[in-house]
Amino acid sequence: MADIFSKGKRSEIMSLVKSKNTKPEVQLRKALHALGFRFSLHNKNLPGSPDIKLTRFKTVIFVNGCFWHGHEGCSHYTVPQNNNEYWVSKIKGNILRDKRNREALISLGWNIITAWTCNLTKRNIESTVEDIRYRLINSLT
Repeated sequence: MADIFSKGKRSEIMSLVKSKNTKPEVQLRKALHALGFRFSLHNKNLPGSPDIKLTRFKTVIFVNGCFWHGHEGCSHYTVPQNNNEYWVSKIKGNILRDKRNREALISLGWNIITAWTCNLTKRNIESTVEDIRYRLINSLT
C-alpha cells in the first residue's frame, strides 16, 4: 500500500521525530545521575554518537526506540501496513547501521549497553537502571 501522505508532507512529519533528549533518554540519565554516575552526551567522536558515554567505565549506552531500531519480540515494533516496503527497508538499514557502530565501538575497546524504550517505562525503569548499574560496576573488575 502506498504512503497516504505526499513526499513533502512525509518529510515534514519525519523531521519532527526527535533523535536526542527523548523522554526515555532523559529519564535514564536522571536515574543514573541520581545514583552518582557521571557521563557525557551524544559523543560525535565515537561511532554512532552514543546517547550516554561513561568514560570511567569505558561504556556507552544507546537508548533505542523499539520501532526505529526493530526491537524483535517487542509489541512496540510492528511494521506499518502503509508504505510497507519503505518501512521495512528503513528499519533494516537502521539495524545494519547499529550493528556496524557496535562492531566499531567494540574494536575500540568500548562496552556497549542498549536500553530499549520499552524497558524505560514507569513499570520497568527501576529494574532496567539496576541492571545497568550492575553491569557498570562489574565492568571495572
